[in-house]
Amino acid sequence: MKHILFLLIGIILFHCAPKREVLTPEQLASYTAEIQVWDQKRIEELKGPKGWLNLAGLFWLNEGINTVGSGPDNTIVFPEGKIPARAGYFLLKDNMVVFEAAPKVAITSKGIPVTRMTAFHPDSAAAPVLAFESLQWFIIKRDKKYGIRLRDLNNSALINFTGVERYTVDPIWRLEAVFEKAATTKTIDITNILGQTTPQASPGKVVFTVDGKEYKLDALDEGGEEYFMIFGDSTNTHETYGAGRYLYIKKPDAEGKTVIDFNKAYNPPCAFTSFATCPLPPKQNILPIAVKAGEKNYGNH
Repeated sequence: MKHILFLLIGIILFHCAPKREVLTPEQLASYTAEIQVWDQKRIEELKGPKGWLNLAGLFWLNEGINTVGSGPDNTIVFPEGKIPARAGYFLLKDNMVVFEAAPKVAITSKGIPVTRMTAFHPDSAAAPVLAFESLQWFIIKRDKKYGIRLRDLNNSALINFTGVERYTVDPIWRLEAVFEKAATTKTIDITNILGQTTPQASPGKVVFTVDGKEYKLDALDEGGEEYFMIFGDSTNTHETYGAGRYLYIKKPDAEGKTVIDFNKAYNPPCAFTSFATCPLPPKQNILPIAVKAGEKNYGNH
């Protein structure tokens, strides 16, 4: 009876994971070190000045004048004690945003004092960053909405950060894949947590096999040297972030081959802060399997 039980357990485990590639101890150590280096870089970026741990606010602008400061009578209220009660105002008009500082409030941009400047212009590649002591902010545009993204370089979420729990590195989740190229005009609809849906360019599908069964994920082309994927799986909510995870892969070679490494799956910004506007996995990218690799859930966002 025990032999039958062990046999059944073995069969279940075999059918819950990809086919394992046998590595020498040296190869395993080298691969593990590679993922650890990647993970360390990821954590450094998360903690860095442009990371997600220092986000301290997201405020949507109204058409016209929006006053800003720590005083409760402002349209936009920044954290108390971090900035004067009235720091200035934003003017949203004709798809442009202008910022004007209040008298004697030392707002800067790139270290240069600011009295009045264009904070957002639709023809600009990036919005300028404004600053006051530990606070930094800039304008973001989501569909037809304009908002202020606020950073605090002394944010408690950053100061108290101790790392992200992750699955043990396992080369079983580094999978050879084939890229199915799509028509150059193909787009897929991506919805963010605000409920806004926009079509985004999709160069094709990444095709891989787990336990003899084929799966596909739609990729997104952000214009770099890699393709971006937003995916979900059955670990979401109870082990990993409930709204899926992100992953980059190298663009395919001349034969259409690439590698998808789920050990490099990572949490969306919304796992770390309520002030992000994360895109969600499209329905076709929610895998019916448990991908026990990469980052686990973080916090309660």
